[in-house]
Amino acid sequence: MIIGIDLGTTNSLVSIWQDGKSTLIENPLGDFVTPSVVGVDDDGRIIVGSPAKDRLLTHPDRTVAIFKRLMGSNASIKIADLVLKPQELSSFILKQLKEDVEAQTGEKVSEAVITVPAYFNDTQRKMTKLAGRLAGLKVERLLNEPTAAALAYGLHEKSDNEILVFDLGGGTFDVSVLEMFDGIMEVRASAGNNRLGGEDFTRAIAQYFTEQLRHDGLISPEGLKKLEPKVMAEAERAKIFLSTNHEYESQLIEGQNQFAISIKRDKFENICESLLGQLQQPILQALNDCSISANQLDHILLVGGGTRMPIISKLVTKMFGAFPNKTLDPDQAIAKGAAIQAALKSHDESIEEIVLTDVCPYTLGIEVVTDTYDSKLVQGVFSPIIERNSTIPTSKVQTYYTVYDNQESINIKVFQGESRNTENNIYLGGVSVNVAQASAGDQSIDVRFSYDTNGLLEVEALVVKTGERKSSLITTGEDELNDEQVSESLKKLQSLKTHPRESIENTSVLYRANRLYEQNIGEKRELVGRLVDYFSGIVESGDDEKIKEVRARVSQELDQYEL
Repeated sequence: MIIGIDLGTTNSLVSIWQDGKSTLIENPLGDFVTPSVVGVDDDGRIIVGSPAKDRLLTHPDRTVAIFKRLMGSNASIKIADLVLKPQELSSFILKQLKEDVEAQTGEKVSEAVITVPAYFNDTQRKMTKLAGRLAGLKVERLLNEPTAAALAYGLHEKSDNEILVFDLGGGTFDVSVLEMFDGIMEVRASAGNNRLGGEDFTRAIAQYFTEQLRHDGLISPEGLKKLEPKVMAEAERAKIFLSTNHEYESQLIEGQNQFAISIKRDKFENICESLLGQLQQPILQALNDCSISANQLDHILLVGGGTRMPIISKLVTKMFGAFPNKTLDPDQAIAKGAAIQAALKSHDESIEEIVLTDVCPYTLGIEVVTDTYDSKLVQGVFSPIIERNSTIPTSKVQTYYTVYDNQESINIKVFQGESRNTENNIYLGGVSVNVAQASAGDQSIDVRFSYDTNGLLEVEALVVKTGERKSSLITTGEDELNDEQVSESLKKLQSLKTHPRESIENTSVLYRANRLYEQNIGEKRELVGRLVDYFSGIVESGDDEKIKEVRARVSQELDQYEL
């Protein structure tokens, strides 16, 4: 079975193609959404999803979130006594989703289509595939999130449409322009920001709350530092609350102390002005790259949890002079589209074949030496061969010449990026060719780039005078792990114990109760404590029927203690 996975920065979902439609799969708690949070419990076992999210507040040193933003980097993340890479942390999420499907369907899952931000670079995509491999999944196809959303909306069933997908997730922002014609869904342009998402709006509120606390002068700098996880939690609640209300008021509790915090919707919009400005630039870039004006668009789709904020709908409506389409749940659209792609990949007879074309989101080129007006040579200059937003697969060639007298070889260094200086771009690999010694400019080589939909780049160098060819398949970025490192990573992850799936429901209630115990004071805290003790005792009894009955009752009672 091939499954579709939306591996998100803040939340992840999994879906399958069943009975001719996309079907979302529930996790052990009965939710479609699994928070992209990983923790280590007190027994040293890995916990994933909602139970881990509840411990972000109570055990910040043993829990981690938002690690997708570090995908493709050399970052190491300490969590309890473990040191893990972003792809290793992501593998825990993917493994959980895989097991959820297997538990619900009774079928073995071996392959997945995973969605990624359209603006993910080569290294980030490879690390996402590696995360799948570490989770026991074969990942031959990565699907851009905006394309997945368009599939979910069924726009592949229509023709002659120009579509803009505005995808604001928890940690990334993408905008893609797509065109539908004759059963072909063609991506015309993509742009975005891998460091901008709903989380940044949360942080803006958190900063505002922090300034309130600092201005009141009732708490020390050390106390503010200690309160950071609680401030972030309150900021997230405020962001959600302000989507339907005009003012958020709450109390921050630290020990026996209470601190009042509040924010109005107009103030929230004011402190987020710079973030809204950052959202506009990629939209304008994508439209410019494909030479489409705003009034030529037939559909504007909003996807990603961040688009629930009214200020986002307001921004998009103002920019395009038209109301966006929000008929699908913004959190679910991408996962549903991934299931459609999985069905296409498995050639399911219940779905009509669709031709999907994509674009290369970044420019690919080589490093060259150029001369200035006064004949001085400048090193490290980027020469584009495949421009960003070129439709793929594609093959393009450029001719280059020797720059020194008696030059014996040419070393072709391949880069990905948009900067004029190669030092600011990403080095992907290279190939060298020998040339006969001659005067500068006498020898030439044709450099051909061939780039496919799986992100494989073949670089071929042809020495024009001799006909000698050399080629290299660029499959590894500088940050990719070799087979030995992958084996070591697999061995490390397999040695870790995972929290038993069958006890996640009980654990989730207990962790939630402990979080609420810390958030409340006085009589409320005492009552939550009693619930913790009571339910812990019931769990220890091992009576499954009794546990199930009490768990539902305790969960309902805990609702009244949520701030």
